[in-house]
Amino acid sequence: MLPKVFIDGEAGTTGLQIADRLRGRSDLELISIDPDKRKDNDERARLMNMADAVILCLPDEAARLGVSLVTSHNTVVIDASSAHRTASGWTYGFPEMDKTQRAALRACRRIANPGCYPTGMIALMRPLTGAGLVPASLPVTVSAVSGYSGGGKAMIAEFEDGGTQDNHRIYALTQKHKHLPEMKRYGRLDHAPMFLPSVGRFAQGMLTQIALPLWALPGKPKRADLHAALAKAYEGEAFVKVPSLAECDALTGLEPEACNGTNRLELFVFGSDEEARLVARLDNLGKGASGAAVQNLNIALGLDEQAGLEA
Repeated sequence: MLPKVFIDGEAGTTGLQIADRLRGRSDLELISIDPDKRKDNDERARLMNMADAVILCLPDEAARLGVSLVTSHNTVVIDASSAHRTASGWTYGFPEMDKTQRAALRACRRIANPGCYPTGMIALMRPLTGAGLVPASLPVTVSAVSGYSGGGKAMIAEFEDGGTQDNHRIYALTQKHKHLPEMKRYGRLDHAPMFLPSVGRFAQGMLTQIALPLWALPGKPKRADLHAALAKAYEGEAFVKVPSLAECDALTGLEPEACNGTNRLELFVFGSDEEARLVARLDNLGKGASGAAVQNLNIALGLDEQAGLEA
C-alpha cells in the first residue's frame, strides 16, 4: 500500500508548489480535502490521521492548531510555518546540516521545515563556526533579498496587481524577525545576527550574504580555509553545491533567480584573504520552502530522497 500524504493548506503558495512536486508520483498517494471543508476541523482531523504524512502550509497559529488535530502516533507531521523551528520535540528539517541529520529525520514524527532565509545563512555559517574558523561570539550581519512570493498572497498581489511600484524594498526595520531564533541556534551563534532582509520585483529567487572581516577573526583564516570547510561539509550532496574559488573568481555578478524551480542551494565564497563575502543562492519556494518539505517527506517515509525534485 502506498503511503498517503495530506497537505493542510494546499491552496496556498507553498502548498500549491508541494502538490505540484508530488502529483503524478507513483510511490505515494496524495489525498486532498473537499474545498468546501477546508475549515472543517473534524474533516481535517480525519484526513490527517489516516495519512502517513501531513504537511502543514499554514500561518503559525493555524499550524499549531493543525498539530493538535493529529492524534495518530504513526503520522509524520512536517510544519512549513515558523511555529516549531526551535520547539522541543521537533527535528529541524535541513538534511544537509549535519551528517547525522538524516537519521534524526527518519527517526522522528515531528519535522520543522526551515525558513528560506535561514537555509542560506545556516548553510554558510554552521560549517565555519563548527570548524572554529568563525567564533560563536562574533557579531554577524546577514543581508538578503528575496522574490516577492516569499511574502505570501498579500505581497504577491501587491506586486502583481499594481499595488506598489517599488523595485526594491527593505523591511523588518525594527530588527525583529521570526527567523532570528533559528539562525542563532542552528548557525551555532551566541547571539542572534543582525538581519537585513529586502524584497525585489521578481517572483522567486533569493540571495543571502554574510560579510566576514577575516583580518579581525582570532585565527585569521584565509578565504581558502572558509571554502574548504564548506566544500567538506557538503561533499557528495545532491542539492548543495559549492563552486570552486576559480569559478567564483570568474563571476562578475550574481543574480537571484538562477536556482528557480529547483531544490538546489549554491554557496559562493568571494572576496580576498582580508575580507570574505559569502553568498547563498536558492529558490525561496524551492529549497527555501516546498522543495525542502518534499525532501524531508521523502526521507521520513523512506522514499528516494531526490524523488520529485530537481538538483
